[in-house]
Amino acid sequence: MKVATGLGQDSHRFESAPSGKPLKIGGVLFEGAPALEGNSDADVLMHALVNAISGVHGVVVLGPVTDALCQAGVTDSAEYVKEALKHLAPARLSHVSCSLECSRPKVGPQIEAMRRNLAALLGLAERHVAVTAHSGEGLSAYGRGEGILATVIATAEIP
Repeated sequence: MKVATGLGQDSHRFESAPSGKPLKIGGVLFEGAPALEGNSDADVLMHALVNAISGVHGVVVLGPVTDALCQAGVTDSAEYVKEALKHLAPARLSHVSCSLECSRPKVGPQIEAMRRNLAALLGLAERHVAVTAHSGEGLSAYGRGEGILATVIATAEIP
C-alpha cells in the first residue's frame, strides 16, 4: 500500500459591502458574521480541501470545474468537494488535517461541528478529521481580521 499526500490552501477576504450572503466555513453556518468575497459560497475551508484532494490525484478541480459549476448555479462548495472526490479512486482518503488562520469570527466553538460535517462529507470517522484555528498573532491580513486563510493536508491510501 502506498500513501499520497495533498496540500491545499485557499484564502478569501471579507466582503467590503454586505451582500446578505451567509458565512460558511467547513460547511458550517456562522450566524451574524460577515461573508467572504467569492462567486460561490466562498467556503474557504472547503476550497482548500478541494485543492488538497486535487494534490493527491493531480486533477485540477478548483478553478476550471468549479467555475463552470458556479456559472450553472451550483454555489455550494460541498458539491465542489464531491467533484474532487470523483477523481480519487482507486485511492481512498484516510486522514484530513485542516488549519484556519483568522481573528474573526471566533471559530473555536464551531470546530466540532466542522469536523462532523467534513467527516460525513468525506466518509471518514471524525477522529480522522482535524480542524485547528489560530489568529497568527495579528501578523498577517488574516490575523488582523481582513479575511480567512485555510490550509488542508489530505492523506490517502493507494492500493
